[in-house]
Amino acid sequence: MDKMKIGLLPLYLKLYDDEQLRVVERVDGFCEVIKQEFVNRDLDVILAPICRIKEEFTSAVDLFESHNVDAIVTLHLAYSPSLESIDALSSTKIPIIVCDTTPTFEYGPDQNPEELMFNHGIHGVQDMCNLLLRRGKAFQIEAGHWKSSDVLERVVKHVSSARMYSHFQGQKVGIIGEPFKGMGDFFVPEKKLMLDFNIETCKLESDVLIACYSAVSDEDVEKEIDTDKSCFAIEELDQTAYKRSIKTQLALEKWIGDEKIKAFSFNFLHITSEIGFETVPFLAASKLMSRGIGYGGEGDLLTASLVSSLMSVFPETSFTEMFCPDWAENRIFLSHMGELNYKLTDGMARLIDMDYRFSDVENPVYAVGRFKPGKACITNLLPLADGYRLIISSIEICAVTDIDRMQDSAHGWFKPKNGSISDYLADYSRLGGTHHIALTYTDELETIRQFGIMMGFDVVML
Repeated sequence: MDKMKIGLLPLYLKLYDDEQLRVVERVDGFCEVIKQEFVNRDLDVILAPICRIKEEFTSAVDLFESHNVDAIVTLHLAYSPSLESIDALSSTKIPIIVCDTTPTFEYGPDQNPEELMFNHGIHGVQDMCNLLLRRGKAFQIEAGHWKSSDVLERVVKHVSSARMYSHFQGQKVGIIGEPFKGMGDFFVPEKKLMLDFNIETCKLESDVLIACYSAVSDEDVEKEIDTDKSCFAIEELDQTAYKRSIKTQLALEKWIGDEKIKAFSFNFLHITSEIGFETVPFLAASKLMSRGIGYGGEGDLLTASLVSSLMSVFPETSFTEMFCPDWAENRIFLSHMGELNYKLTDGMARLIDMDYRFSDVENPVYAVGRFKPGKACITNLLPLADGYRLIISSIEICAVTDIDRMQDSAHGWFKPKNGSISDYLADYSRLGGTHHIALTYTDELETIRQFGIMMGFDVVML
């Protein structure tokens, strides 16, 4: 995963420069200190020159946009009149995070009055935040002393949320076939995805698929099979089925790479020989998720986009579904037809043959395994009559120590962190939760919550 990148925007007042009141060593030096603190926290930092007037703020935002930063972090070095910065800040699509801090920790009656010149940026923050609100530009803010509090750690967490926000907006998603007929909970028309999130949909056409298949050589297939030996437990496989699954995987990887697609979905009923498929791409979905490409089943582009965004910060994410309640043990069975992020299994995932019968293509080979035990969360993004809701649940993926007769599937069991599955399932459906979800191994739920807030979703912690 690439390092997260911020644009650090220092704000100042031109009047002080005009009156030769700036002490360069103190003011410029503090910028460098904060920059290095963020670098020490594993961020790439693009530091703009100190900005005072409109033109300088415009140039700074242009600089940040050219570097594709995940967020703009503002740093008030003194009071800065908001009308100088607001046009540039409110017009950019980059998320804004306000770091409200000062160089000096103490400012009591015994402080040197000259310190005022270096520690009065808070009312510049207040001026700017008021204008951001009035312009309808969302922002995050954290306040505290840069050295004597955790304010910089809190800012970094917002940068993670901002990365997911930036990743979600404007991504390109691929679809194979049409969404499963009759499944209404996750369905959002392609035009609405574009209107709401600038998400561009790319449909895989037959001629493109055939060309992608043609580009895959026997040598490419053999090389991938050799790589699989270190990634999977490989049993006795139908070698013809295995090679066709690998060829299909590599063909889809070419399409996704050529089109710069970040997430994709397919409806297995539409994987047919008529459009050029040799087999259903279950193995491709599992491998692509492990490489950071989002996925959603049955034509679910909304969940695929969510999975992609979560993966941009939390690589240990997979598409899955809640399938069956285990009332006796207060746990819920997770599974799907043949797709999971294979890097998340308890032990090495296995490759096995599938007896496939839902369309006219040949049998595939696919990855199976049980999700590893540990702390995790479930995230569900659902459309509402007006807007969207993000449901976030803290869960525990269960260990299995006795017999597991589900071993030939992509599967696992989880328990809600609080309460019974009876309450959990009822509450989930009261909120409109869909049957497609993202499973993420993390306990940093606040980062995901802040992503939802940045997106303007109705966020519910369940």
